[in-house]
Amino acid sequence: MSRYDVLVIGAGIIGAACAYRLAEQGLKVGVLERAAAPAMGSTGKSAAGVRVQFTETTNILLSWYSIQEYRQMPEAAYRPIGYLFLVPDSHWKQHLEGVELQRSLGVPVEVRDLEAAQEWFGFLPVAPGLEPILGATFGSADGMVDPHGICMEYLRRARQHGAAVHTDTEFLTAEPKAGGWQVRTSRGLFQATILLNAAGAWAGEVGRRAGLDIPVQPARRMVFSTAPIPYPTWHPLTIDLSSGFWFRPEHDRLIFGRSNPADVGFCEGMDWSWLEPTLEVGMARFPWLERFQLDQKASWWGYYEVTPDHNPILGRMPGVEGWVNACGFSGHGVQQAAAVGRLMAEEIVDGQAQSLNIDSLRFQRFARASSTVEKNIV
Repeated sequence: MSRYDVLVIGAGIIGAACAYRLAEQGLKVGVLERAAAPAMGSTGKSAAGVRVQFTETTNILLSWYSIQEYRQMPEAAYRPIGYLFLVPDSHWKQHLEGVELQRSLGVPVEVRDLEAAQEWFGFLPVAPGLEPILGATFGSADGMVDPHGICMEYLRRARQHGAAVHTDTEFLTAEPKAGGWQVRTSRGLFQATILLNAAGAWAGEVGRRAGLDIPVQPARRMVFSTAPIPYPTWHPLTIDLSSGFWFRPEHDRLIFGRSNPADVGFCEGMDWSWLEPTLEVGMARFPWLERFQLDQKASWWGYYEVTPDHNPILGRMPGVEGWVNACGFSGHGVQQAAAVGRLMAEEIVDGQAQSLNIDSLRFQRFARASSTVEKNIV
C-alpha cells in the first residue's frame, strides 16, 4: 500500500500545479490519473485563453498572478494577443465597473469606442437578432498559453521533488481512516493524510465515491475550426457579449465557439447540431466569416467543470477532515492554475491560504443566502 502526505486526484493543469507546489514544500505527494497520460481531459482540450477581465477581485487576481508566473515559463508559450470584449448596452455599466476594479488592482485594461474596436477587423455594431454593441474593452495582458506544456512542466518539477504520478489509475472509493484516508483504485490501495480533489469535470463524481456532495458537473463545449486561411491576420481573442460567440487565431486558422447552456452531463463527441446556432450569431456580427470553410477534422470538444455560480471551489471541505477541493473552475482552470497551486500548498502546509483571501470561493458559500457572482462568464 502506497502512503502519501497528500494524494492529488487528477493530473490536469490544476492537479499538476498543486502537486508541484506541495512537493516543493517537502511533502510526500502522489497523483492519481485515470487516463493513460496527464493532461488528456479538459487541460488538453482547452481553447488555451488566459484573461484578467473579470468582475470579482479574487478571479482577477487568480488570473493575474498566474499570468505573471506563465510569463516566466518558456513551456507556457505565453502570447499576449489580448482579449477584446464587444459590450452591448445592457452590459455596459457593470462592464465599466469591472474595468475600474481591474485597473485598481494593477491590471492593464482599456476602454475603446466602436471605431477603435475595429482596429483589427470589421464587425456590425447593429446586427439582426443581437443587441447593439455600445463599445469595447481590451486587455493587453490577456492572451494564450500552452496548457499541455504547462501541465507537463509542473509534473516534471513535482517529480524532481519526489512526487509520484500514477496514470491508468482510476479513483474508485475513499473512506476515512485514523489519521487520513484509505483510497481504493483500479491499481490497488493508497493511504494519504490529505486528499486533494482536482479531478476537473469528474470532481463531483470523485466526491460521490467518497460519500461527499460536491456541486460540480460536466458541461460539454465545442471548438470549431476553419480550414487554413490564405491571408491570416493576427488579432485578439474576441468575445461578443451579446451572444457569447468568440473566436481567435490558431496558427493559419480561426477557431470559434459559443457555449450551449443546455449541454450538461457526460455526453461525448462533437455536437454538429450546435454549429448552425453558433454560426448564425457569429456571421450576423462578423459577416466576413462566411468566406471561410469549416474543417471538421480540426474541430474538437471538451468539458467545462461547472459549479452553480460558475466560480471554483477552493480549500478545505468543512466538517471533513483531510479533504481539500481545487475544482469547479467553469472554464477558467488554465488561466488560474499557477496561483491555485501556490494557494493550495499554503492551505495544506500553513493551515490556510495566505497570499490571497479565498473565502468567497470556499465550499461554505453554498450554505449562505447569497454568494459572489462573477458577471464576465462566457
